Amino acid sequence: MGIIAWILIGLLAGIIAKMLMPGKDPGGIIVTILIGIAGGLLGGWLGKVIFGIDSIDGFFEISTWIAAIVGSMILLALYRVITGNRRHA
Repeated sequence: MGIIAWILIGLLAGIIAKMLMPGKDPGGIIVTILIGIAGGLLGGWLGKVIFGIDSIDGFFEISTWIAAIVGSMILLALYRVITGNRRHA
């Protein structure tokens, strides 16, 4: 897949992850995109390592979207843990 497809999947996966895990996050749309893109890569890697499957097949494959969303949720949870202790003025 091309970089444009990864950005689009990342944006949508990050938004879906935020909808599935509501709450205050100290990031905007750029952080959502970055978490989504990294989450897609993480999800694909975890799918390959844990289940032995290639979960990043194509843009319209359900396994790609599930991997991206699950990976995004994992990274969003880690992001909340890391940034949750900071106080904003």
